[in-house]
This record gives sequence, structure tokens and C-alpha cells, in this order.
Amino acid sequence: MVTFRFSGNHLVERSQTTCGFLRRGSVAPVGIYEICSRYPGGLLPSPAGKRHRMQFALAVAATFAITATAKDEAPGAREGQRSPVLVELFTSEGCSSCPPADLLLEKLDRLQPIPGAEAIVLSEHVDYWNRIGWTDPYSSPAFSRRQEAYAHRFGLDGAYTPEMIVDGDAELLGSDEPGAKVAIVSASQKEKAPIRLSRVPAGVRIEIDAFPGRGKAEVYLAMAQDSATSDVLRGENKGRRLHHVAIVRRLDPVGTISSRARFNKQFPVKDADKSLRIIAFVQEPGNGRVWGAALLAPAK
Repeated sequence: MVTFRFSGNHLVERSQTTCGFLRRGSVAPVGIYEICSRYPGGLLPSPAGKRHRMQFALAVAATFAITATAKDEAPGAREGQRSPVLVELFTSEGCSSCPPADLLLEKLDRLQPIPGAEAIVLSEHVDYWNRIGWTDPYSSPAFSRRQEAYAHRFGLDGAYTPEMIVDGDAELLGSDEPGAKVAIVSASQKEKAPIRLSRVPAGVRIEIDAFPGRGKAEVYLAMAQDSATSDVLRGENKGRRLHHVAIVRRLDPVGTISSRARFNKQFPVKDADKSLRIIAFVQEPGNGRVWGAALLAPAK
């Protein structure tokens, strides 16, 4: 068993089977090198030390669990398919810390670097940075409210940017690439609700055979611009050219599903929206766990 003991923000005791053996040149499970390099000497970042302590423990535990159960395909995926994982980034063009997170989201989207996982990404631009000097043209108060709901769920003091949410079940700094990879691999190992998303003459059809969780969950439909570039003229990113992918323009709840009933509905799509990505996902109430997601690329 791997155990950790903290004093304030400092890790004062940890098993030598995590970082200790790396210094002897042994082969480590995937991700351990990154975890140890992120927390040299056991010093955890501040502020939000409590959150980072939890992330460290979960990251190491998840890494060992992933290593012990690793297979060619993630258990959450059908044979020969990648397991879908919803990756939400709360960002803003007015935030100077956000461009590295935007680049990471694009990397996850374009390269799909996690074996066995399909990262379905959403870039959700919040509006609370607009008063600083630059109005983000993609921002919406709806995304700020969604992020606040996540902050409440994860017990945070408030919202911050950049923040990444993985399958509604893990939150981390949006530019934390090692942490994002660990969270995505962990999420891909979990049971999923298979979602079929298809284009029909009337718009789009969402089909979900079964919801493996308990009670009911909400079905969401998102429309996202494939990519865009902005020249920022004011604010913290003044003079910078920023690039974004999967920019959410609409995100709506479109129904509910239970463990006892299938979901099969059609929804209209405007002609102007056919050039957008279409994403459907199933999420527990209160911005809870995401049980499945699916993506339709923009119509050509």
C-alpha cells in the first residue's frame, strides 16, 4: 500500500516505492516520472494546498491502479474502440495564464495522445475576466455558472482559470499536462454509457441504450466551433494572437435518462450550425460524473 503524510503543504512521508526507486534507475509505471518531477522534495504548490495534496495522492494511486489493470483497450470502450472521455477547459482570453492551457487542450484534441482513450474536448470561455480590459468574444455567463457549480461540487473556494474538468470527476489546473494525462487514463478505465450520435435529415439523433448508474442523469447537447484565432488588443494578453479549438457556442440539457429506459430523440440543427462540432454527453445531476460522451465532426 502507498501511504502519504502531510504537514501543511509539505509531503513529509511517502513510500519509497513511488519516487525513491526512480533515483536508482528502475523502470517506473507510466506517469510516476511526471508525478515525482512535479513535486520535487515533496513540496506541493500553494495556494490551494489541500486541493493539490489530494491531486498528488489521487495521481499516484491512479497511476498504480492503471499500471496494474492496463490492457490494449480501456475497459470502458468497446473492443477496437477508444473510450470517450469528456475534457472541459474553463478559460478566457483575458487571462494571461490561459494560453498554455488552450495549447494543451488543442494537443489533446489533435494528437489524441492517450492510448485507449478518446479525449472529447470543450473550450468554455467564462465572462468574469471581461471587466479587466478585454471582452472575450466567445465568453458567456452560462459557462461561468457551470464552472461555479463545479467549484461547489469539488469544495473549492471559488472558480479560477484555467481549470480543467475530466469526465466531471476530476479537476485540475488547465495547463497541468501530466495531471491531465493521469486523469484521462483513469476516466477511460471506468464503465461508460454507449452513446450513438448521428446526422438525420431533421438534424441530429442521440441514442443511448442504457445508463449504468443509479437514478437519473441529464443528457446534454453542445455545439462547438471547430477552431478560431483572436488578436487580443487589450488586457493581460494584449498583443498576443490566441488560438482555440472546440469553442462551445451552445450547451443545453435536452432530456434525462434512467437505468431502466433507453434514450432515442432527434433534435433540429440550423444550417448555420452544421459547420460546428456536435457533442452529446450524459452527466449526473449537479455537474456530477460524466457517464459517456460522443462527438460528430463538422459537416463538410
